[in-house]
Amino acid sequence: MMPKDTYKTIAKPSEEILFKDKNSKFFGYAYPIKHEDEVKEHIETLKKQHHSARHWCYAYQTGTDEANLYFRANDDGEPNNSAGMPIYGQIQSFDVTNVLIVVVRYFGGVKLGVGGLINAYKITAQMALEASKIVKRTINKHFLIRFDYKNMNKVMRVIKENNLKMKEQTLELDCQITISVRLKDAEAIQEKFEAIYEVTIKELD
Repeated sequence: MMPKDTYKTIAKPSEEILFKDKNSKFFGYAYPIKHEDEVKEHIETLKKQHHSARHWCYAYQTGTDEANLYFRANDDGEPNNSAGMPIYGQIQSFDVTNVLIVVVRYFGGVKLGVGGLINAYKITAQMALEASKIVKRTINKHFLIRFDYKNMNKVMRVIKENNLKMKEQTLELDCQITISVRLKDAEAIQEKFEAIYEVTIKELD
């Protein structure tokens, strides 16, 4: 079975969306993220924007394959599992990753109960993702190829024939090229370069 080498994420931050229930207002936002560190920045920005709100609940997931998926859900003072997990449920439902969803709540004076909260956070998260452009991306491996200038044509031929993406290159007497290869093609491409005399290829982290 071929390894899965695509994942879905969102192309750019969503527009602000608003869901209302019994005078409570729920503002929803979806952001593309690569690292956990970005979460804090987005939440701090929203806290400045909505300084009089009551709760800033969120969920996020990073990673592109099952081995490195990481998620977190935060209820930010709402009853346990009434906010963060319903938001995370929508991330799972839309099958997206490298994404953060924040729902900002203004309390309207009428308690919604746990069931009402779960529903409100779920719908707001769903609306934020529906307002986002979802894109499919490939999972790639990166390799460093080293060779003498005289072997340039052989290396370039493999790159051209396989439509490989060059990320960086240093072409002097001692040449180096960094290439990006789809996960499912990585092994075959590595073997092609290993088969060329006087050319070395090494996988990068």
